[in-house]
Amino acid sequence: MTDKNQIRENLRSEGFELIDSTLSLLVDSLADALTSLGEDDLLPFLPWRGETPKSDPPEGIQQLYSIGFQLLNMVEERVSSAIRREREKELGAESIRGLWARSLSEMKKLEMSEDQIIEVLKDVHVEPVLTAHPTEAKRATVRERHREIYQNLVTSEYPKFTDREQSRLKTKITAALESLWRTGEIHVTRPDLNMELRNALYYLREMFPSVLSRLDGHFTEAWRDAGFSMEKLEKAEATPRLTFGTWIGGDRDGHPLVTPEVTERTLGDLRNHAFILLRKELKELAFHLTISSQFQEVPADLERRIELLRLDLKDPVWAAKIIEQNRDEPWRQLVYLMRGKLFETANGTGGYHGPEQLSDDLALLESTLKTTGCDHLIEQYVTPIRHKVKTFGFHLASIDIRQNSEYHDKALSQLLSRANIEDGACFADWPEDKRCAFLTKELETTRPFIHNRCSAGPEADSVLNSYRVIAKQLHDYGHHGIGAFIVSMTRSVSDLLVVYVLMREAGLLINTEDGLASPIEVVPLYETKEDLDASERLLTGFLDHPVTIRSFKLRFQGAQVFQQVMLGYSDSNKDCGILTAAWALHRAEKAMVDVAAERNVKLGYFHGRGGTISRGAGPTQWFMAALPHGSMSGHFRMTEQGETIAQKYANLSNATYNAELLVASAASTAAQHQYGKNTDDPCIQYVARLAEGSEDAYKELLRTEGFIPFYREATIIDALENSRIGSRPARRTGKKDFSLDDLRAIPWVFSWTQARFYLPGWFGTGSALKKLKDESPQEFAELKENLSKSIFLTYVLTNVETNLASANRELMESYANLVTDEALRAKFMGIILSEFELTRELLTEVFNGSFEQRRPRMSKTLDIREEPLQVLHKQQVNLITEWRALKAAGKEEAAEELYPRILLSINAISSGLRTTG
Repeated sequence: MTDKNQIRENLRSEGFELIDSTLSLLVDSLADALTSLGEDDLLPFLPWRGETPKSDPPEGIQQLYSIGFQLLNMVEERVSSAIRREREKELGAESIRGLWARSLSEMKKLEMSEDQIIEVLKDVHVEPVLTAHPTEAKRATVRERHREIYQNLVTSEYPKFTDREQSRLKTKITAALESLWRTGEIHVTRPDLNMELRNALYYLREMFPSVLSRLDGHFTEAWRDAGFSMEKLEKAEATPRLTFGTWIGGDRDGHPLVTPEVTERTLGDLRNHAFILLRKELKELAFHLTISSQFQEVPADLERRIELLRLDLKDPVWAAKIIEQNRDEPWRQLVYLMRGKLFETANGTGGYHGPEQLSDDLALLESTLKTTGCDHLIEQYVTPIRHKVKTFGFHLASIDIRQNSEYHDKALSQLLSRANIEDGACFADWPEDKRCAFLTKELETTRPFIHNRCSAGPEADSVLNSYRVIAKQLHDYGHHGIGAFIVSMTRSVSDLLVVYVLMREAGLLINTEDGLASPIEVVPLYETKEDLDASERLLTGFLDHPVTIRSFKLRFQGAQVFQQVMLGYSDSNKDCGILTAAWALHRAEKAMVDVAAERNVKLGYFHGRGGTISRGAGPTQWFMAALPHGSMSGHFRMTEQGETIAQKYANLSNATYNAELLVASAASTAAQHQYGKNTDDPCIQYVARLAEGSEDAYKELLRTEGFIPFYREATIIDALENSRIGSRPARRTGKKDFSLDDLRAIPWVFSWTQARFYLPGWFGTGSALKKLKDESPQEFAELKENLSKSIFLTYVLTNVETNLASANRELMESYANLVTDEALRAKFMGIILSEFELTRELLTEVFNGSFEQRRPRMSKTLDIREEPLQVLHKQQVNLITEWRALKAAGKEEAAEELYPRILLSINAISSGLRTTG
């Protein structure tokens, strides 16, 4: 074993020991809290303290284990951070994959010059998009207690504390745990959109600005350490961009509560909170600018700007007071006057017209400070706020408007009927050629179908009124804060052209000298395998359409054209299984990049990834490494959904790490795609056959007679449909009859996860591998030999293996016993368990070793959770049995009284598994 390998092994062992010791500290504090609260009967059942009683646990066991898992999750986050720090000390910053030091090192290994690296970095723009999918099971108040405990845990690591100081911190942790125990963990009523927005606002206003400052520091340090010029970087303005988006208040797909009024209110709230953030930042900046005019000459342009601001402010008395209170401190005077101008902007009484003017004042501040020689002051306090203005502007986050293509068709049909267009009511059924011809002709005129005060029908009114909200926002505040119009289930070119026509109807299109053009990007979302397979053809038709070409000309004004394409990982997986979906996505990305390149258009992919592997999740740096060569332009958007937001960004150190992973990995991947060799993947030739075999097995299962009754009884899907976890309904259309097509991907995955099948994350893979092995043993042997050289297939199969390891055969059988028809149960469990064992056996073979041997860290994190999870699953099965019996007997009131205990069990198991859907 080499020295470096020995160090890695030592760090792994140190991490395991640190998890055990830190967890012991928190569990001891939990024991103290339970004793104080009079919950002594739960003490013997505390997890991770040795043997627990075999007797039936008392009433509060769900809450006990839920909190226990929450503490374990904190400990794992904290230990990961500590071990990364130790790794950097022992092996250097470049040893940590996905962070800036490693990424810049990889670019240098590509023999890129500093100028080439700068050109790549200028194009890097990463945007996490916060969504409110119904996967976050915890209330905001619970997360507040988590932050309090975590902060005390961090403080307790200070090595020079005395025993008394450590004891005080332990008491604080115990007090926070008492409060957490008495805080209701679950939503008694379904959270509304305001609650979901408040949660997002916390991260956008309180967490991400601090992350941005740290991230800037990390990038600057790595840049200097790589021997590159800061002056050249700053002159090129090449610092990679990190901005934020949101779907909360804009995502209408199957969400009737997202009305035009909600969108308008959301835009207003985001704007108001942007002003709160910037005024706080300016106050902090002013605090540090105590530079006196007594000791250096004050630049004339600084004095002139102070005077202009003083005269411009609507309250001359306040302005004079600021000047007097900060006499002899002109730089501080300037910042306080800027803050006053920003206050007027927020109140609509004057102020800055846009963030660019505020940015100009900060640039003046910086240039005049340079004359004093305070370069470190600029770097520490001025540069960060300039970056925050560029990132958050006066809008905080960009909001996308998403709606389903079927809904748009209904809206347009209503408009055509109202305008007496022949056969307009049946527009959705028109052939594609007829639809495209009609829409193209309509887009040659500015004439609307109806007067803007007329009503055409519920869907038409909803779409047009939401578009009018956006039109007003554009008129009042410009393009800042407006993202894209995203079309879910894009299945044809006409699905995108319909949006152009609806925009025309709402007055959103601009009549240029060449014709109508859109100031807002229209984005296709390809979600099913069929749509992904057709995406190359569909994108070609859209990019070549005259309105799209004119829209590019309007928006980019001769600069490089970018087009966004969204990819749906959730529905594609639900549609055809994990292996087939991964391959369909991979092929579609490569094909669409080639189509765009032929037209000198750069694609930026928006990856609609969920919180589970079955919905596209996976380690960020490996996910990007597995993208098809040439598909990463530098523009990268990704949804951050539900509980993943708290898991990644609840604490500053973890939030900074995850944000750096995103931006640095995007930069190194873009560099690799532009300057690295496109080496042949030795396994890619087998993937199409594996995908076909996997899809056949997966679809055969879903089409087997009786599957839906089995699924509805063997999982807790019926309980999830009643849950109060998120504001969005579990089904897209709200139809009463149950169908897999109508069921959202989130509850589909959530239900299989809770029952420990994890079925969407592995089913079909074993059959696919077996088919290849049986039909072509030589090719199977070649796949096995070359797998480590195939980043894509290794990534996909590693994710499958993680799901498989998270599944539990014994628990699958427990949930299957909920199925009342014994023959149905035996039939489907025979199929599922056979595929489960086959997949496990063949993955062990192709990876040349068991999961436990090859991935000890992941194995430990699963093992440490299993014993308490077994207790919770057993309780959940009993609760579901009782609840269903009550509902079957018509005892709805009794069933409703029992339901909160089911919610508690869902929440507790979610905490243990670190995932919902």
